[in-house]
Amino acid sequence: MVTAPAATPPLDLPGLDPRFSHIIAVPGSGADAGLTHDWHYLDTGAELARLGVPVIGTILAVHGNPTWSYYWRDLLNQSLSAAEAGAPAWRIIAVDQLDMGFSERTGIHRPLAQRVSDLSAFTATLDLTGPVISLGHDWGGVVSLGWAVDHPAQLTGVMLLNTAVHHEAGKPIPAPLRLARARGMLASSTVRTPAFLETTLALTTDPLDAAVKDAYRAPYRTADRRGGIGGFVADIPADASHESFPELERIAEGVAALDLPTLMLWGPRDPIFSDYYLDDLIERLPHANVHRFEGAGHMLAEDAPYAASVLTWLGDNAASITDPGSSALSPREAFAAAAGSVATGSEAAGTHTADSEASATNVSGSAATDTGADAASFVPLWHNLDARRDDTATAVIDMSTRGSRGPQQVSWKQLADRVSEIAAGLTAIGVRKGQRVSLLVPPGPTLTAVVYACLRIGAIIVVADAGLGVKGLTRAVRGSWPDYVIGEAPGLAAARALGWPGVRISTARLPKVSDAALGVSFSLRDLITLGVSTPIPAPPRAEDDAAILFTSGSTGPAKGVVYRHGQLSALRDVLAKHFEVTADTGLVTGFAPFALLGPALGTRSVTPEMDVSAPRTLTAHAVAAAVEASGASMVFLSPAAILNVVATAADLTADDRTELERVRTFLSTGAPISAELLTAAGTVMPNAIAHSPYGMTECLLVTDLTLDGIRAAAGDANTGVCVGTPIGDNLVRISALDSDGVATGVPSTEPGVLGEIIISAPHLKDHYDRLWLTDRAAVRETGIETDAATPNAGDATNAAANQPLRWHRTGDVGHLDEHGRLWVEGRLPHVIVTSTGPIAPVGAEQDVEGVEAVRRAAVVGVGPHGLRQAVAVVETIPTAKRPGLASPELTTAVRASTTLPLVAVLVVPQLPTDIRHNSKIDRSRLSEWAERLLAGGKPTAP
Repeated sequence: MVTAPAATPPLDLPGLDPRFSHIIAVPGSGADAGLTHDWHYLDTGAELARLGVPVIGTILAVHGNPTWSYYWRDLLNQSLSAAEAGAPAWRIIAVDQLDMGFSERTGIHRPLAQRVSDLSAFTATLDLTGPVISLGHDWGGVVSLGWAVDHPAQLTGVMLLNTAVHHEAGKPIPAPLRLARARGMLASSTVRTPAFLETTLALTTDPLDAAVKDAYRAPYRTADRRGGIGGFVADIPADASHESFPELERIAEGVAALDLPTLMLWGPRDPIFSDYYLDDLIERLPHANVHRFEGAGHMLAEDAPYAASVLTWLGDNAASITDPGSSALSPREAFAAAAGSVATGSEAAGTHTADSEASATNVSGSAATDTGADAASFVPLWHNLDARRDDTATAVIDMSTRGSRGPQQVSWKQLADRVSEIAAGLTAIGVRKGQRVSLLVPPGPTLTAVVYACLRIGAIIVVADAGLGVKGLTRAVRGSWPDYVIGEAPGLAAARALGWPGVRISTARLPKVSDAALGVSFSLRDLITLGVSTPIPAPPRAEDDAAILFTSGSTGPAKGVVYRHGQLSALRDVLAKHFEVTADTGLVTGFAPFALLGPALGTRSVTPEMDVSAPRTLTAHAVAAAVEASGASMVFLSPAAILNVVATAADLTADDRTELERVRTFLSTGAPISAELLTAAGTVMPNAIAHSPYGMTECLLVTDLTLDGIRAAAGDANTGVCVGTPIGDNLVRISALDSDGVATGVPSTEPGVLGEIIISAPHLKDHYDRLWLTDRAAVRETGIETDAATPNAGDATNAAANQPLRWHRTGDVGHLDEHGRLWVEGRLPHVIVTSTGPIAPVGAEQDVEGVEAVRRAAVVGVGPHGLRQAVAVVETIPTAKRPGLASPELTTAVRASTTLPLVAVLVVPQLPTDIRHNSKIDRSRLSEWAERLLAGGKPTAP
C-alpha cells in the first residue's frame, strides 16, 4: 500500500462545516509501535467551547467501509444546533480510521485487533474521558464495540447502526461480500477501480444527491487512496481460520456482558447486515432500544432521520448515561424486571439460557409494568382447554376442509391431546421459551393446535395475515426474525423463495423431494413422534411475551404488536364477560383474529367456508352452514364479509334462514360500519343483537355499540361514526387538536372536543416489536385527566395490580359526547388542516353518502399544509366508467349535501381500500391522486 499523509477535506462539501475538521498525530500501537500517524477527524468540541456551554459527554462515532467521517455530518450539525438552542450539549467526535477518509495512508496491514488498538491510541492522545458513548456503523460498529469493551471506565452507553459482531459457523457471508472477496476480484473491485465504493453509494432508498455522492468519493479519487477499502474487505473473518476471527469472538463475548443504555437503529433493506445480524445483537443486548426504519437500507444515515433519533434517545436516557449509578437497577436488571425475567448474573454476563433468550423479545424500549392481569390471579389462555381435555364434544370445526364425511371436526379431547403432543415435539427439537415461531397456517384445527402448543411452552407466536400480500408478509416475517416457521406447502414455498428466516416445519408430511425443495426440517407428524417421551416445560407466566400480531398495514407498513400472556388472558376475560360467552354459546368466526379464541373461551368454534385472506368471499349460505354445523349462537364478521353476506342473502334457502334465526349475538369487528349495513345484516340474522365494537390490533376490544344504540345516537347532533362506550374497565380520553392538526391537548373526557383518541385497557398491547420510536410516540404515560367515578381511574393506576395505567395513542381522531359515547371521525394523518383549522373527514363523507347517486365517498385534502382545500371523491350509482371530474349535476348535489366547502367533486369506479379489510379507504393515496388530477394529470385510476 502506498503511504500518504493526512489531509483536510475540501471546504465545499455539502453539509460539512470546515470548522469541525482537525488533524492530530497519534503514536502507533501493536504493529505500529514506534511510529506516529496523522488522523483526520471531525469534532464539535471547539464550537461548543466557543458557545460556552457545558459538555455533558462525548459521542465517539466510527464509520465503516468504504465511507468516512462525513457519514456522521447530520449528527454533528444537529447536536450543535441543539446546543445553541439550549439543549444539553454532547461533543461529537467522528474519526477517519487510518487508511480511510482523509487520515494517513500507512502502508501497513491493519486487521481488526490493530484497528481496535488504533482507536484506543487515538482517544488516549485526545485524553478523552467519560462519559463516552460509542457509535458505529458497518465494520466501524465492530471497531467501536471493541473500543467499548476495552474502556469500561469511560463508557456509559452504546449506539449502533447496521453492523455485526458474530457470524454463524458454516453460514456463507453475504453475497456482495463474497463477490468482492472472490479470487481475482478483491483488488479489482475495491482498489484498482471504485466499484465497491460506487456499489455502496447506490445502497440508498433514494439516489444520493450528486454533490453528496461526490463528497463520499472525495478521499478515494485514486487507486493509491483506496487501499484501505480493499484491506477492510479482506479482513472480514468469514470463518474460524481467519486471523481476525479470535478478535471478533472476543468482542462478541464482551458485548454480551455490557450492561449500559444501548440504542440500535437499523435499515432492513441491507444486503450485507441483514436482520439476521440484528437478531444476534438483540440476544446479546436484550435491553437495547431498537428501531427498524422500514424501507431504509445499508446507508441508514442517508435513508432515515438517525441523528434526530440519536438526540431523542440521549434526552430520554440522560440521567442513566451521565450518571450510570443513579438508578437502583442497571439497564439489564430494569429490562428483566419489566419483562418478568429472572435473569441471573450469568445471563447478564452473556450466557444465553432459555430465559435470557426470552428477554430478547422486548426491545421496544417501553418498560411497561402492567401485564394486563394481576399475576396472582392469572389464568392462562389454555385453561379451559385443559379443563375439558377428557370431553369428547366438538371443540373446533373447519368448514373449508370437506372430506367424504363433511367438514373436519375435532373434539376437546382430540384438541387437548394434539396440543400436548405438538408442545412436547417442539420441545424435543429445541424450541424454547422466548423463541419466535411464525405461523403460515390458515384458521382451522391445525392452526388452533399449533397456537396453543406454542403458547403452552412459552414460544412466541408470530401471526401475519395473508391479506398483507407477499411484500407485507415478507416485511413482517423478516422483521420479526422467527426462529421457526410452521406452515402449509404454499407458505413454506414462499418462505424458501423469499428467503424468510427460521427452521421450517410443514403441517403435513411431504415427499422427501418436496422437503428438500422447500427446506423443510420436520413435519408436525415428526414432532409428535419425537415428543413421545419429552416432558413439557413449566408454563410461562403472565408477564412473559406470548404473541406478535401484525397490524393490517392499512395506514403504513404493518407493525408487530407484542402481547404478553396476561394481556391475552385479559382479552379472553373481557370478551367472555361483556358478551356473556358460555360453553354452550358457540362461535362462527369469519374474522381471523377471533378464530382462535374458542378454546380459550371454552366454547366450540367454526370457521365458515371462505378464503380468510379475502373476507368478501364469505356468503350468507356459508354462514348458515357454519351455524348449522356448530349450533353457534354468536357470529363474528368483518365489514367486508358482511357486505357480501348481505349481497348474497337472496340465495338463502328456507332451511338456511331457519338456522340463522338461532343466532343471538352478531359482531362486526375490524372497522366501524353504518347503521344501514348493520340493519341489513340483521335481516339475515333476525333474532341477533347486532354489535359493532371498536378496536384495533393494539387493543382488539375498546368500546361497543348495539344497533339500537346506533339508532339512538343517529338523532344526536354529532358527526362521525358512533362506536359506543368503553367495555369493562377500558378507558377512553381525547387529546384536542391544535390549529396545526397536532394532538397537543391534555387528554380528557370533555364532550365535543375533536382530538386524538387515547385508550387504556387491561388487554392493551405491551409494545411494538423492534420499533422503539413508534412505541415511544404511541405511549402516553402522564397528563391524563382522571375521574374518581371511573373504574380504576381515580389515581391513574390499575387498582388490582397497583401499577400505573398504560395509555395508547390510537392515531384515530374523534370526540366524546355528553353521554360518554365515542365518535370516530377518521385517522390523524387524514385530518385536513385548512386556514381556519383542522377538519376530520368522516362527518362530511357521511353527508355526501346521503346523496342518492353516491355509493361511497371519501373527503381528502389538496394543497399546502395549513391551506388545504377539501375534495370529495365518490363511487357512483351506477358505477362510473372512468375516473375524473363529476358531472355538473352530481357536483351540485354533493356540494349541497354538506356544510364543508368543496373545491371539487371527483368520481372513481372504485375507491382504493387496504388489502386486508377491503373496507378502510386509503385517503392518503386518494389525496395524492386528486392533487395530480386537478393539476392537469392524466385521469388514471387512483
